[in-house]
Amino acid sequence: MAVINYEVKNQIAVLTIQSPPANALSVYLLNSLEDTLDKIENDTSVKAIVLKGEGKFFSAGADIKEFTSLESASDYQSLSERGQKLFNRIEHFPIPVIAAIHGAALGGGLELAMACHIRIGAENAKFGLPETTLGIIPGFAGTQRLPRFVGAAKAYEMILSGQPIKGEEAKANGLLNQAVDEEAVFDTAYSLAENIAAKSRVSINAVMKLVPYAKTEQFQQGVQEEAKAFADIFGSEDAKEGVQAFIEKRKPEFKDK
Repeated sequence: MAVINYEVKNQIAVLTIQSPPANALSVYLLNSLEDTLDKIENDTSVKAIVLKGEGKFFSAGADIKEFTSLESASDYQSLSERGQKLFNRIEHFPIPVIAAIHGAALGGGLELAMACHIRIGAENAKFGLPETTLGIIPGFAGTQRLPRFVGAAKAYEMILSGQPIKGEEAKANGLLNQAVDEEAVFDTAYSLAENIAAKSRVSINAVMKLVPYAKTEQFQQGVQEEAKAFADIFGSEDAKEGVQAFIEKRKPEFKDK
């Protein structure tokens, strides 16, 4: 069963995504993450957070099979808005969150990583939004956050092609703060968390409140439009074909409708 495990040591909370085999972001896992954030926010000892994935991946995406259980456009829009709300909470969390990424951060996994304040990734890890290969689009604010990091041109390329990039390229394009050997990802992230935790909580809290003001008002409008488009596209024949093809591990046959 999917779960977010966490432990606190030296004023640092380490959160571990435990949802084998790919740490897919199911609704249960998102709820678990929300509950964990509630606990940490009420723990006055925590001054920094490191978020990592257990096993082979940070997170290889949303739980696609769970999508097939949804029935109406409103269900899909609600799912999108649910993820967007949670990731927006992370982005505006009063405690800095450092994503320690190994293996892959794809789809919803990358959207989660982009909501974190700092990203440390493996040079050989994969980063991407492959939703268009399934006939759908990102739904957890991926279309809005990715351009902020890599620019519009690179975001178009990554989202429209669905092709992931490696850690070194992600670092060069501004998606990662640091790209390091896979074995060093967690230690590098934890070391940075220790550096932050050594600072005054008053200073940390002030910075966490101020930096988000740099975000434009259009971001929230774009997020709302993404949720609507996510729902509309899931009603298309191509979305049904793409998701089914993914589940059956075959190439989809899109009809452009």
